[in-house]
Amino acid sequence: MTETRTRNRRGEGARLRDEIVAGAVELLDESGDQSAITLRSVARRVGIAAPSIYRHFPDQPAIMLAVVRQQFAELEMVLRAAVEAAGPEAWQQLYHLCDAYLGFAEQHPERYRVMFGGLWKPTLGESSVTADDLATLGDATLGLLADTLQACVTAGQAVSTDPRADAVALWLGLHGFAHQRSVSAVFPWPADIAERMITALAHIRI
Repeated sequence: MTETRTRNRRGEGARLRDEIVAGAVELLDESGDQSAITLRSVARRVGIAAPSIYRHFPDQPAIMLAVVRQQFAELEMVLRAAVEAAGPEAWQQLYHLCDAYLGFAEQHPERYRVMFGGLWKPTLGESSVTADDLATLGDATLGLLADTLQACVTAGQAVSTDPRADAVALWLGLHGFAHQRSVSAVFPWPADIAERMITALAHIRI
């Protein structure tokens, strides 16, 4: 059933847009499938008529793009908080950042799969989503990883000669582990496997 919703006052369109995105995230968390997010299902969740969505999103892929952008922003906040909560040493900040990344993937598997696992693949040219929209997704989080690794190099705690490229390699390692941990729950992962992987891929020397 459609929930009763208080109509926004004039000038509160941004509030409705946020509610639409929040409703889509709830549907994703519940179903684990982006196909469950349709204009009708989101409208029912938010408590509005489906045509009202068109004032904010031209189609379903546009809603999904907003969801993914929001989750990357959330991931960035989580990673920055982890860096700030770590000790003063750059290597500590890097390990905390990586642990926070893995924690996000474990705590929000449905969102993570949409962001990184290929669950969401908009067809370019058939929706409002463009190649430029997709090209910039995750730039801030990867940049934070590269900057933290660079700090390790500057402090003499890592011997990477190309922190940007090694940050990509480290992200691939983290992503691979996050994926395999989610699909191989009974595998006897070594307790320190994440630390071993980070140390090797980031060329940490402490």
